[in-house]
Amino acid sequence: MQTYVALLRGINVSGQKKIIMAELREHLKQLDFSDIQTYIQSGNIVFKFKKISPSKLETMITELLKREYDFQVPCIIRSKKEIENIISNNPFKEQAADNLKSLYFVLLKNPPKKEQLKSLESIDYPNEYFEFNKNHIYLYLPNGAGRAKLNNNFFEKKLEVNASTRNLRTLIKLIELASK
Repeated sequence: MQTYVALLRGINVSGQKKIIMAELREHLKQLDFSDIQTYIQSGNIVFKFKKISPSKLETMITELLKREYDFQVPCIIRSKKEIENIISNNPFKEQAADNLKSLYFVLLKNPPKKEQLKSLESIDYPNEYFEFNKNHIYLYLPNGAGRAKLNNNFFEKKLEVNASTRNLRTLIKLIELASK
């Protein structure tokens, strides 16, 4: 059995796409997932399943959500090891050493095309920093994410891929859950 982390995009935000986590865990059992754990209400799931491609798991979860809740929810799967690597390779950890709350991670469902990546080259917002790395983006937002222009919607639109953003504390918690 392999341990996976699933990130759902845009659920339980302002009363939209409401999913109760206890109910979701029961639905995921129907897919033969085991050791299912959720963290907060924003669609963070840790589970075990046979070794299978992440894209197949994403499809399984997306289809389950469509069937059970009648709405589309993008799902992004990463392994525990991938999340550990994302955190440990953060290029902004020194700048954010005194303010870890300023670190965010935009996880991309698919790698963007080169022409979409080029659209990021001229982006420069004061006190907002990012670095692209394969299938995720590191964000350093020293003034917080609340009013940041570099947000999940911005990157989805520019890169034309689904994405889901999490803060450092959430990713650390997901690693802890995956380690149990």
